[in-house]
Amino acid sequence: MLGIEWLRPAVFFGSIVFALVGVLIFWISFVIVDRLTPYNLWEEIVEKQNLALAIVVGSMCIAIGLIVSAAVHG
Repeated sequence: MLGIEWLRPAVFFGSIVFALVGVLIFWISFVIVDRLTPYNLWEEIVEKQNLALAIVVGSMCIAIGLIVSAAVHG
């Protein structure tokens, strides 16, 4: 049963730190993938309405998020 253990400062701030580290790793990996592609992802998806690329990038974001969450969770 979930008690109030998660309200302890060490647990709370540890969760915040792990969340920030996870978001930072996700952002860095997305920037790396964006640099490896031969075109500007934002321009292709937003301005040119490239739905297929949006689906691929969304899938990549989900995959990176799963990897980061598994690495942070242990």
